[in-house]
Amino acid sequence: MEAEPLLGGSTNRASVDYGTGDSSHSDPGSPRTRGASCSVTDDSCRVEDRNFLYIFHTVFNIRCPPQYRSINHKVDSGSLRLYRWYYSRICQWGLGLTIAVVLALAFVEKPSSITYTSDPRFRPDPWEPPCGLTEAIELICLCIFTLDVAAKSYLIGWDEFCINKWLIGYVLIIAASVIDWAITVSMLCHETIRVRRLIRPFFLLQNSSLMKKTLKCIKRTLPEIASVILLLALHLCLFTMVGMLIFPRSEDKEKNGEWEAYFRNLPRALSSLLVLLTTANNPDVMVPAYSLHRGYSIFFILFSVCGTYILMNLLTAIIYNQFRGYLLLSVQTSIIRRRLGIRAAFEVLCCQGPINGSSSEDHVERVHVPTLLEIMRKVKMKSYYRQAIMKAAEQVPGGFIDGEAFQRLFDELDKDIIKEHPLKPEYRSPVLQWIQKIGSHYYLTVVGNVVALANVLCISTILVLDSEKIVSQRDDYYMEVINCTFILYYLIEMVLKMIGFGWKGYLSYRNNIFDGVFTVLLLGLQISIFVTYKISYENPTPAQKGVISMWEMVRLVNMFIVFRFLRVIPEIKLMALVASTLVDLVKNLRAFAGILVVVYYVYAIIGMWLFHGAIPAPAGSSLVVEIMNSTSNFTMECGSYEQLEYWPNNFDDFASSLVLLYDVMVVNNWQVFMDAYTRYTTEWSKLYFVSWWLTSSVMWVNLFVALILENFTYKWDKSHALSVSDVERMRYETTVQLMFREHVQEPTEEELLTQLRQHRHLHLSR
Repeated sequence: MEAEPLLGGSTNRASVDYGTGDSSHSDPGSPRTRGASCSVTDDSCRVEDRNFLYIFHTVFNIRCPPQYRSINHKVDSGSLRLYRWYYSRICQWGLGLTIAVVLALAFVEKPSSITYTSDPRFRPDPWEPPCGLTEAIELICLCIFTLDVAAKSYLIGWDEFCINKWLIGYVLIIAASVIDWAITVSMLCHETIRVRRLIRPFFLLQNSSLMKKTLKCIKRTLPEIASVILLLALHLCLFTMVGMLIFPRSEDKEKNGEWEAYFRNLPRALSSLLVLLTTANNPDVMVPAYSLHRGYSIFFILFSVCGTYILMNLLTAIIYNQFRGYLLLSVQTSIIRRRLGIRAAFEVLCCQGPINGSSSEDHVERVHVPTLLEIMRKVKMKSYYRQAIMKAAEQVPGGFIDGEAFQRLFDELDKDIIKEHPLKPEYRSPVLQWIQKIGSHYYLTVVGNVVALANVLCISTILVLDSEKIVSQRDDYYMEVINCTFILYYLIEMVLKMIGFGWKGYLSYRNNIFDGVFTVLLLGLQISIFVTYKISYENPTPAQKGVISMWEMVRLVNMFIVFRFLRVIPEIKLMALVASTLVDLVKNLRAFAGILVVVYYVYAIIGMWLFHGAIPAPAGSSLVVEIMNSTSNFTMECGSYEQLEYWPNNFDDFASSLVLLYDVMVVNNWQVFMDAYTRYTTEWSKLYFVSWWLTSSVMWVNLFVALILENFTYKWDKSHALSVSDVERMRYETTVQLMFREHVQEPTEEELLTQLRQHRHLHLSR
C-alpha cells in the first residue's frame, strides 16, 4: 500500500482475526488459508494453521521492503490475499494502462489532435469522435479508479483512510469527474469547458509514492525559491526603471530605435529585459542603442551578468540544495519503511519459535535459519537478491539469527550485482581452439571498433560527395560494394565471438547482443536488396520494385550501420557511465519526469481554454505565397510570429499546445509567442507565459539537471577504481533512495519497536 503516512498514530488493542480459509490446500505460498478461522494469538487453533498464517504474513512483510512499501495494512488472511492480488504485476500494469488511457483522451476529445499538421493554413478538418465514445471509455476508467480507491481504503482501514489526504482527494476527484461527465452527457457533448480534463493528472500523481514525495518536497521548497525569485524581480524592476531613464523618447527620430522597440512603456520594457534574462533576444535588444554609442552596451552587460550569470545560477543552487534536503527527509522515511517491514517480519517469525520446538526465550530474540530459507523461497523478488540473502543466511553460525543480523541480511538489497559470465567452452580440435583464442581476444573488439569507425567514415564521405545530387544521379553500386564488405566482416566477427565465448557466453555481454542484432538486420536487408534489385556494374541504379525504392533501402542500411557504431560506448569508461546514467534516469527518476508531465498537461489544458483560436490564420494559401514572394503590399515586422511563420505553434489542440509549451521551455525565441498572444488577446496573457517559464525552465529543468549530476556523481564515485570490463559487468541498481543512502541515518531498535507497537492491525504476542 502506498499510503503517505508511514504508520498510524494510535494502537488498536482489539484482537486481530487472521482470516478464514475455505480450502484445505497445504501450500503455504498459496493465497488460500487452511482450516477454520484462526488468530496468531489463539492457543486453541491448530499448530499447522498457526504455522501457515505466520509464514503467510511474513512473506508479505518481506515483499514490501524492496519496493519501500508501507506495512500499515490489515494482516488477516483475506486482506493479505487482496494485498497480493492488488500488487500483482497484472493489476499494477492494468492500473497504469488505465491512467495512460484517461490522460490520452485529451488528444482525441474535441478539439481533436488527429491531423497530420497543426498549421491552420493547411490543416484539414480533424476527425471528431462521436458523442459517447470517449465518454464511455472515460466511464470505464472511472469505474476502475473507484475499485482502486475501494481496495486501498479497505486494506488500510477506515481510521487510516480518514487521515489520508491523498485517498480523500482521490475520492473527491473521482466524484467531481463523475459529476462533470454527467453534465457532458446531459448536454450531448456540447459543453464549452470540461473541468475534469484539468484534474485528470491527479490520477497519475496518486499512483506513485515517489511522485507524492517529490511534490511534497517541491511544496516545502517553494518559500526558499520565492525569496530568490523576489530578489530576481527586484533586479528586473530596478534595471527596467534605469533603462527607461537611459532610453527616453528623443526629438530626433533616428535616435528613438531603442525606445520604440523595447522601452516604449513599462510593460514592454519589463518584458524586454525579462526575455534578455533568458538571453533569447540578445543582442537584438542592445543593437539600436549600441549602434548609437558604445557605452550603452555596459547597461545590458551589467544586467546579464548580475541576472543571468549570478542570480539565475544562484537560484539553481538554492533550488537543488533545498530540494535535496527535503528529498533526503523523504528518503529517510522510505528507509525506515523498509527497516520496519523487515523488523515486522522478524517479530512475526519470532512468534513462531515455540512451534519449531525452541524455548520461549529463544523465540523472542532469534529466528530459525531453515524457517527463513523457507520464507525466502516464497517471496517474489529478483532472483539474485533472493540468492544473496539466502546465501548470507546459510552462513550464520548456530542456525539462529538475532534481530540485528536479520536486518543486515537485507543490506544485500542495496548492493550492486556483479554479473559473472559463463565459462568458455572447451574444444578438443586444435583448429577450434585457435579460433576460440582469436574470437575471445580483446584485440578482436578493438579491431571491430576501428572497422566500424572506418565504415561510418566511408558513409560520411559518400554523403558529402552526393549531397548536391538528386536520387537518380547517385551511383549506388559503390555504396553497395562498401556495405557488403563491411557487413561480411561484421558477420565473421560475430561468428568468431560465438565460437570463442560460446552461445551463452556471447549473450551474457550486452554489447554483443546489441552488435549481433544490428548485424543480423544488416545482413537481412542486404540479402533483400540483392534478391529484389540484382545490382550489377552495368546497371548500378535499377528501377524501383515494390513499395520501397533501392535508395530508401540503402539509406536504411546506412542508418543501421551508424547506430551500430554505438557499440564503442561500453569500451570507454566515461561514455559507459554516461550511457548508464541516462538509462537510470529513464528507469528510476520517472517520478520527477512524471511531475513535469503533470505540469505540461495542466498548462496545456489551461492554454487551450485561454487561447484556442486566438491567432487567426491567413485568409488563404494564395496570400501566403504572395507574402513569401513579396508581391503584395502586406508588410510584417521582422522577427514577428507572422514573419517567422510560426503558425503550427498554437493552442488549437492538445498536441500543438504541448509542442508550444516545449518551445517556450527551451526559451529560444519564446518572446515571439508572448508578443503574438499579447497582440491578439491582452497584456495579461504574459502572465501565463512567464509563469510557465518560471515553472518549467527555471525550477524544473534546473532541478532535473541537478539530479542528473547527483546520479552521475554517485556512479562515478563508485566506479572510479574499476576497470572498463568491471563497469560492463557491474549491474548498477541506482535508485533515488540509493543515491542518498549514505546520508540517511539508520533507525534505532527502540524506534522500530515503538512504531511496530503503534501498528493499527499488527498485534504481536510480546
